[in-house]
Amino acid sequence: MNADADHENPSCDLSAGTIERLQRFAEDAQGRQLESVRVVAQGHAYGADEPHEVRKQWAKLSLQANQRLYGDSLWDQARAAQHNFMLRTWVIDQLGPDDEDHDWSPEALASDTVTALALTPADARALADHWRSLEVEQMGELRRHKNLTAHLDRLVDHLQPSPVRDQLLAWTETRQHLP
Repeated sequence: MNADADHENPSCDLSAGTIERLQRFAEDAQGRQLESVRVVAQGHAYGADEPHEVRKQWAKLSLQANQRLYGDSLWDQARAAQHNFMLRTWVIDQLGPDDEDHDWSPEALASDTVTALALTPADARALADHWRSLEVEQMGELRRHKNLTAHLDRLVDHLQPSPVRDQLLAWTETRQHLP
């Protein structure tokens, strides 16, 4: 089945195709179709029946679909970043880090994580201490930070001692107190 036929019939089974077929389909996909590409590619990355490099290619496709999928709202950006961080951490943890590739570099992922966080661990903890009295927007900010740090328990073991690692270790402690 060709990519044009796939777009006409979005209910087709995307999981049965090759990576090249799914890449072609993803070029013009939007909305639910793009989410399907993200999920199918991620599923192939998780599958143990392919060599590591092929699984990393599937993971790249999932990351690319994820990057195009979400809008500009704070929640959309946080959701895209969380999907990105979780998949990258999984690849680093399960298939091995690769400092030559930004997506699979633990240090790059640590830096990207810190960049995505608007609060410091101390500021987040101070807000979390009285989260029930916070405005909805502030509570949402804490929830986004909790989601954006969900991967840290697995990532910090891959990091060399550094100030960034220390900050992420502080986040692993702080996250336990976030609503």
